[in-house]
Amino acid sequence: MRRLDHFMATANAQYYTERDPFADFITAPELTQVFGELLGLWAAEAWRLLGRPDPVLLAEAGPGRGTLMADALRAIRAVTPDFAGALRLHLIETSPRLRARQAEKLPGATWHETLAGLPPGPLILIANEFLDALPIRQFVHRCGAWSERYVAGAAFAEIACPDPPALLVETAPPDMPEGGVMEVAEAALDWVAALAGRIVADGGAALLIDYGPVRAAPGESLQALRDRRPAPPLENPGCADLTAHVAFSPLAACARARGAAVFGPLAQGVFLARLGLFQRSGQLARGLPPRPAAAMIAAAQRLAAPERMGKLFKALAIMHPGAPSPPGFEM
Repeated sequence: MRRLDHFMATANAQYYTERDPFADFITAPELTQVFGELLGLWAAEAWRLLGRPDPVLLAEAGPGRGTLMADALRAIRAVTPDFAGALRLHLIETSPRLRARQAEKLPGATWHETLAGLPPGPLILIANEFLDALPIRQFVHRCGAWSERYVAGAAFAEIACPDPPALLVETAPPDMPEGGVMEVAEAALDWVAALAGRIVADGGAALLIDYGPVRAAPGESLQALRDRRPAPPLENPGCADLTAHVAFSPLAACARARGAAVFGPLAQGVFLARLGLFQRSGQLARGLPPRPAAAMIAAAQRLAAPERMGKLFKALAIMHPGAPSPPGFEM
């Protein structure tokens, strides 16, 4: 029997080592090149706002196939050659299989197992759908107290938790229903705390995009995808991608507590529209035959429409203290 976060960490480590995740799900960079281009230009403007440090680390956490960063670099080289000359590309990736795929698109990159492995210096980091794969804990409200979920075989077991995490106590509503579930993402909080501390100490900026609510609320969000269809999350560990919704307010509070400036969370649709999603997609579509042009516009709508990815997905920016609002987050 294992605590849920331990089970999830082990299962996802096996999954990303042994399987091609893109057979099971598709992410925004794979939908349209415009997504990566916009994030690349966001990074370039953040670099300018930070005083144009040279050299500067441009890093991505969980780079997938390398598509996002390849599109970002193409836009950076075309629009901001000074930033292209100053940046040093670093990727945070544990999977040897995915590193090999990334190397095909991103020659010259340097890989790291963890955030702590990045060399010192000013940092601009992008993380798209990275935090949702970090392990979570689940707690069940029983008779005015808390039990924690463990995994026994392919089922949950509950063990009394007389000393629940402080964040659970802070975020659970006073009228928590009997049998209600709260999720705590300690791994994500620790990662964001380390990132914010690094940005405060060395300078930099980070853009985190993921799916989930602004505030933590009762409910279960653990899910598994296999062959692009939902699968039972506790069955056949390592054979499906396990993710959970990201609650953004605790992450923002965590970054502020480390002294960083925080902007957002902002709905992805609003954020991308402000960066020029529809203008760039329309520009590209005009040079394409009718079918790919329609696909280009449809991809933009999928990213931004509130009923698709535009509302569920959020963007959060973490900046060096005193930095002005980064692109897309202007009030």
